[in-house]
Amino acid sequence: MDDDVNSPAYEYAPLRLPADVDLVSAQASLAVAAEYGGWELARVLRFADGTRKVTLRRKPGKHLLPGLSY
Repeated sequence: MDDDVNSPAYEYAPLRLPADVDLVSAQASLAVAAEYGGWELARVLRFADGTRKVTLRRKPGKHLLPGLSY
């Protein structure tokens, strides 16, 4: 049996960005995650209090960075 059949197409990383994180800082952090971790933007939700819920995704496999932190 092929192991790739049961593996997910993407892995996801949900992030919560506080309201005090400005747009430029958020973009810079996400750009680094995309460049060095293989992540791409899947979804962004912005709430009334200014916080953002960001969901990143990437295909499973080798990655240069160990993980995300914010």
